[in-house]
Amino acid sequence: MQIAAAAGMNRWGLGNAGNACKSGRGGPHRGRLMMLMWIIFFSSLCLMVDGQMKIPPETVQQWAVSFGKEIAALSARYSGAKLLQKKYKDVEGVVKMEEVDGEELVKKFAEEMEEMLGRKMKSVKRLAEAAEDADYYHEYNETMEFDYYNSLLVNSVDEDGNPVQLGGEFPLEENEHFNKLPVNTQLSNIQVPTNVYNRDPDILNGAYMSEALNDVFIDNFQKDPTLTWQYFGSSTGFFRLYPGIQWIPDENGVVTFDCRNRNWYIQAATSPKDVVIVVDVSGSMKGLRLTIAKHTINTILDTLGENDFVNIIAYSDYVRYVEPCFKGTLVQADLDNREHFKLLVEGLHVKGEGKVKKAMKESFKILNEATARGQGSLCNQAIMLITDGAMEDFQNVFEEFNWPERRVRVFTYLIGREMTFVDNVKWIACNNKGYYTHISTLADVQENVMEYLHVLSRPMVINHDHDIIWTEAYMDSVLPNTEKLFNTQAQSLLLMTSVAMPVFSKKKETLSHGILLGVVGTDVALRELMRLAPRYKLGVHGYAYLITNNGYILSHPDLRPLYKEGKKLKPKPNYNSVDLSEVEWEDTEEKLRTAMVKGETGKLSLDVRTSVDKGRRVMFLKNDYFYTILNETPFSLGIVLTRGYGQYIFQGNVSVEEGLHDLLAPDLTIANEWTYCETDIDPAHRKLTQLQAVVGYLTGKEPDLECDEQLMQQALFDAVVTAPMEAYWTTIMLNTSGVDEGIETAFLGTRSGLMRFQWYTGMEKRVGKSFLTSTDRENMFTLDHFPEWYRRAAEYPVGQFLYYMPRQDTRAGRILISTTAVTLTVGTKTAIAGAIGVQMTLDMIESRFWAIASQPNDTDCSNIEGICPLRCDSIDIECYVIDNNGFVLISKLRNDAGRFFGEIDGSVMTTLIRMGMFKRVSLFDYQAMCKMSSHSVSSSRPLLSPFYGLASALKWFLSNFLLFLLEFNICGFWHTEHFADAKPSFSVSSAHKKKGDILQPCDTEYPSFVYEPSVKETNSIIKCGRCQKMFVVQQIPESNLLMLVVQADCDCSRQYGPLTMEPREVRYNASVKCERMKSQKIRRRPESCHAYHPQENANDCGRASFISLSASLFFICLSFSTLVS
Repeated sequence: MQIAAAAGMNRWGLGNAGNACKSGRGGPHRGRLMMLMWIIFFSSLCLMVDGQMKIPPETVQQWAVSFGKEIAALSARYSGAKLLQKKYKDVEGVVKMEEVDGEELVKKFAEEMEEMLGRKMKSVKRLAEAAEDADYYHEYNETMEFDYYNSLLVNSVDEDGNPVQLGGEFPLEENEHFNKLPVNTQLSNIQVPTNVYNRDPDILNGAYMSEALNDVFIDNFQKDPTLTWQYFGSSTGFFRLYPGIQWIPDENGVVTFDCRNRNWYIQAATSPKDVVIVVDVSGSMKGLRLTIAKHTINTILDTLGENDFVNIIAYSDYVRYVEPCFKGTLVQADLDNREHFKLLVEGLHVKGEGKVKKAMKESFKILNEATARGQGSLCNQAIMLITDGAMEDFQNVFEEFNWPERRVRVFTYLIGREMTFVDNVKWIACNNKGYYTHISTLADVQENVMEYLHVLSRPMVINHDHDIIWTEAYMDSVLPNTEKLFNTQAQSLLLMTSVAMPVFSKKKETLSHGILLGVVGTDVALRELMRLAPRYKLGVHGYAYLITNNGYILSHPDLRPLYKEGKKLKPKPNYNSVDLSEVEWEDTEEKLRTAMVKGETGKLSLDVRTSVDKGRRVMFLKNDYFYTILNETPFSLGIVLTRGYGQYIFQGNVSVEEGLHDLLAPDLTIANEWTYCETDIDPAHRKLTQLQAVVGYLTGKEPDLECDEQLMQQALFDAVVTAPMEAYWTTIMLNTSGVDEGIETAFLGTRSGLMRFQWYTGMEKRVGKSFLTSTDRENMFTLDHFPEWYRRAAEYPVGQFLYYMPRQDTRAGRILISTTAVTLTVGTKTAIAGAIGVQMTLDMIESRFWAIASQPNDTDCSNIEGICPLRCDSIDIECYVIDNNGFVLISKLRNDAGRFFGEIDGSVMTTLIRMGMFKRVSLFDYQAMCKMSSHSVSSSRPLLSPFYGLASALKWFLSNFLLFLLEFNICGFWHTEHFADAKPSFSVSSAHKKKGDILQPCDTEYPSFVYEPSVKETNSIIKCGRCQKMFVVQQIPESNLLMLVVQADCDCSRQYGPLTMEPREVRYNASVKCERMKSQKIRRRPESCHAYHPQENANDCGRASFISLSASLFFICLSFSTLVS
C-alpha cells in the first residue's frame, strides 16, 4: 500500500535519522561514555520518529475488514434482510408496476382540495345569508334585556353557589374532532373582550339577533362533518363561536381577544389597501402622548395583511422615514415587515415643532408614485395621521394632491386630552372621505383604530359584494391547548387558514351608510387539507406543498414556524411570511415560484441538496416539481417526485381473508397519521385507530367507513409478504444459542406505512427505550415524512447496511441504527418496497471493535513496517469509527460518540477534505433565528460655546414649560371638562430583554460533510510545528463507515482549529440588506377591489366635543411654540 506524498517527504527525514544513528554508532575517536550516550539518544530518536511515522496501513485494513464482516453479519442475522428481499423477489411476477404520472397526480389532488374547500365556502355563504336575514327582521331595542351564554362565565357560580349572570349551566364534552377540547356541539356561545361592556345594548341586540345562527351552525356541521370552528364576528366586538367552549382568560384574568383585529375579519371587511402612517414626533408629543401614538401605530399595523402595503413617516421640523431604506416606496405588510416597523417605532423620540404640511405632501407622493409604477395594492389608499394638533394652513396640500376625486382617504387620530386643535384635525378627515377619532388613553386605542375598517368597507357594503376571502396561514394561539399541540404535532402541520365573508345590513334606511354587521367564517386546518395528497402516492422523498398568491408558504414539510425560547416553543415573528424561494432555495432563478404565483400549471426539474437529521446530513436528489392553481382560492398546489425509486409505484393483489389474517399479527402496526379510512366523518368513528378502522371495514363491522382502497390493498399485500418475518424473528428469540447482548430491536417498514418490529430485549434492560415509540416521531411514519431510517436507506446501495447514531437530543440513548433498503423489480423498473434494520447498543459495538483493533503481543511482526503490535488501547494511538457524514460512532472517549469528528481533531478532518476524501457542502437556512447584535450608540453632542449652551438651556426650559402648559390643559382651560389622570398601563423598557438575549429572524449558512466513496483508503502526515502527526483512514467494507487510526502524541490544535458544523449568520451590508427588504417579488393581486361608491355617505366622519376657542390664548400657545422652535 502506497503512502501519500506528504508521507514520502517524511521518509527522507527518516533516512537522515537512520544515517545519524549509523554515524553515532561508528564514532571510534570518542570516549566510551560519550559514545554510549549518543547511542542511547539516537536510538530513542529513531524509535520516536518511527513510532510517529509508521502506523501500518495493512493492519488498519485488516481491522476494517474484520469489523465490517462482524457488524454486517450481526445486522443481516438479526434483521432478516435477506429473507425479506427474497420474499419480495418471489412476488415480482404477480405485481403490476406503474410509473407515477406527476401531472395527472397534481391535477387529481387539486380537484379533491377544491371540492373540500368548496364545501367550506358553501357553509360560510349559508351563515352570511342567515345573519343578514336575522338582522333584516330584527328591530333594535335600546332597553333590551337578554341573557346569552357568555363563554367566559358559563358554568360559573357566585359565592352562594348560584349561576352568575350570563353564565348558567352549559354542558361541555371532550371531542376528538376539536383537538380533545371540551365543547358543546348543540349550542354556540359568545365571547366579549374585557374592554367591551358585555351588557351594552349593541351587544345584547347583536347577541339576540345572531341566535338564529345556531341552527345553521349545526346544520352545516351535519352536512360537512369535517368542518371545525364556525363563527360570527360582530362589528360591535362580540364573537359567536360554534361549538361553544369555556373561554380561558390570561393570567391577569383579562380577555384581550377581539375578533375585529383578526386577519379573517379585516380581509373580509375591506379590500386591499395602501397605507401611509404619518406620526407627529414634535416636542408636544412627549410622555404619555408618544406612548399612545406608538400603540396606535402598532394597532394599525396589526390590521394589515399580506395583500396590503404600508410605510411610516415621522415628522416634526422635518420629515423622516422610520425605515430610511423604504424612502419613497411602499412595502408589503407581511408579518416580517410589520414586526420590523414595530421595533423601529419603539425607538421614536420627540423633538422640535410639528410641520404636518410637509409630511402630507410626502405621503401623497408615495401613494401617487406607487400607482404610477403599478405597485402596491392598486385598490384603496389611505393616510393615517396621528397627532396632538395641526396648526398650519394645509388646505392647499389636499387641493393639489387629492381633490376633487378624493382618491386617498385620510384618517386622523387626535392624541391626548388636549382638544384645542380638534376642528383642524377633524376637518382633514371629513374633507378627504376619512374618519376622525380622539384617543386620550391607551384603553381607547383599539376601538378607535377599528373605525377606519368600517369606512373602507362602505363601498363593498353598499354594493352588496359578498367576496369570499381566504387568509394566509396562521397559528391559532387563542385556544387553551395550543402549547400542547406545539409539542405533539409536526411544525409544518400546525397552521390553518380561514375562509370568511362579510355580513351587511340590508335595511334600506341605512343603505348609504354602508353598515357592516360583521364577518362569518370557518377555519380549515391545513393538516386536513394535506391529507388529500397522501404520502404513499408521492414516494419516500416526495411531498406536496401549498403557497398563497403572494408566494408565501401555506404548508410545506420544511416549514418551521416555531422556535425554542428557554424550554418553551413559540411562533417565530415571521412564521407565516416564509417565501417559497426561502424553502425551495435551489430555485435560484425563482422560475418555480413565478409560475406558481401566476397561477400556471406546469412542471420543473431541479437538482437539490436536502437534509435529514435536523440538517446534519445532506442528500443529493433530482426532483420533478408539478404544480397547478386551486380554483376559487388564492392558493397554488405543488407536488415533488424524486427521480429514481420515487418514479414507480407497484400494486399487488391478495385476498382480504389472507391479508386480514396477517394484518392482525401482534407485531404489526400501520401509520396512524395516514388516512386508510376516514374516521372524522362519523363521531362514532373518531376514537378508532387507523388499524381498528381498517379491520372494522374489512370485516364488515364498520361498512359506513370511507376508505382508500388502493392504500388498503397495498397494506394487505405488504402484510402478507412480510408475514414470514414474524416467524423468523421468533425463531431467533427461541434459539438455544440466545440473542447477542446488545441487540435490542428488529424492525421493518413498507411503502404502505406498515411496520413490524421485534423486541429482542425487555423494556427494563433496553437502552433505546424511546426508539419506535409514539414520542420518537422521526423514526415513525407521520403525515409529513417517512421514518429517517427509511429515507436514508433509500439513498444507499441495496443490500448494504447503513449505520448511524441518532442525535443525542432525541433521547434515544447510546444506540446504533443499522438499516438497508428492500426493492422490487419488474422488467427494467425498480421501486422501493420498504426498509429493514436492527437497533443495537453502542456499547456492544464498541466492545467488538476494541477486541478486533488490538494485535496480541505474539503477533508476527517480521513483514510489517511500522508499529507492531498495533493496539488501539495504546496511549500513543487514537482510534475512531466515523460515518459517511463525519460523525463519530466509536472513540476512546465515550462522550465523543455522536459528535462531528472535525470538532475533535480539526487537523485530520481538514486534511481529509483537502485530499478529497470528504467534501464540504453548504446548506442554507432562511428560517433561522439568531441573537440580536448589540450596538451602543452615543447620543451626546458637544457644546460648541458657552453661548450655545445658554441658548440650549433656555430653549429647553421654554419648550418644557410649554409642554407643561399643554399637558395640564392650561391652553384649554375654556373646556368644561375636569382634569383627568392618565397613566400608561405598561412599562415598555422593563418588558424588554437585553439585546443580546433577543432572537430575531435571520439567514444562516451551515456546512454538511460527505464522504467520497471512490476513495477507499488513504494516509498522510500532518506537520504541526515541532512534531508530525500520521494518520491512516480505511473504509469499512460493505458499510458507510470509516476507521481512523491517528498518532496521539502530536498536538496540532495551534495550527488547526476545530471544524464545527455551527451555522454562520449571513450578514448583508447595508445596501444589500435594504434592497432585500424593499424588493417586491412577483405576486398575484386579489381579483376584487372595492374602493369607491357614488352613494357613499362621507359626512359620517367622526364626532368631536363642543369647543369654544379662545383666540387670544390660542395665539399665546402658538407664540410659545414659534419661540422655542
